[in-house]
Amino acid sequence: MVNTFHTANIPSTANTIAPNDIILQTKGLTKEFLGFAAVSGVNLSVKRGSIHALIGPNGAGKTTVFNLLTKFVQPTSGTITFNGTDISRESSIQVARRGMIRSFQISATFTHLTALENVRVALQRKRKDSFNFWSSEARLDVLNDRAMALLEEVDLASFADTVTVEMPYGRKRALEIATTLALDPELMLLDEPTQGMGHEDVGRVVALIRKVSANRTILMVEHNLSVVESLCDTLTVLQRGSVLAEGNYATVSSDPRVLEAYVGVEA
Repeated sequence: MVNTFHTANIPSTANTIAPNDIILQTKGLTKEFLGFAAVSGVNLSVKRGSIHALIGPNGAGKTTVFNLLTKFVQPTSGTITFNGTDISRESSIQVARRGMIRSFQISATFTHLTALENVRVALQRKRKDSFNFWSSEARLDVLNDRAMALLEEVDLASFADTVTVEMPYGRKRALEIATTLALDPELMLLDEPTQGMGHEDVGRVVALIRKVSANRTILMVEHNLSVVESLCDTLTVLQRGSVLAEGNYATVSSDPRVLEAYVGVEA
């Protein structure tokens, strides 16, 4: 994890946001496991069209919040609203169909399929015969043009026929973004998209996220603070499952509570 904050002259994004501009909101979001509150009373508002980051030290509850938002885990209490609709008790499938799509920390591609085939699998979701596994593979050829367009969008056209297991790690993460885009997300949730990458791959993925954010909203968990500074409009800092601070990078990076949480500097 990159632990060093440095301030930048970035305009504030902490102004009041009109309700119609909020795509995702939580109120009092809480998850308890056997009496332990992994997430406690989290109030979160994600502005439509923004790139919003959840940051915090290890164990702060970031991934648990992601799991709650995408309904891999049901909240103990609190509400989750997406596009004005309460989705607090919906299933993960229902949430995905509404347009909230996530990636994971661990690579989630089909390793023995090509990059093109991986994207075609994602595109099948919209087909009524998407689970008809006994039909000829040739029926999927109609998806090739759209699959190639998505690969081109994430700069992977030259890897179309490459088996995924043979692709560099950074390119695999780009492929995951392509498969996420295949589901036409309105809100993309990216869980540590640059984790484990070298400097060159980090730069490539940052540029890619910036590119695909056009006309979309992105909520991301990220440990690399230079990535957060470069990309994100708003940061929400979690500590021990609760919101510690929120604002743009300049505001958050100068907050003594955040410095103490990250690097042990006393407020």
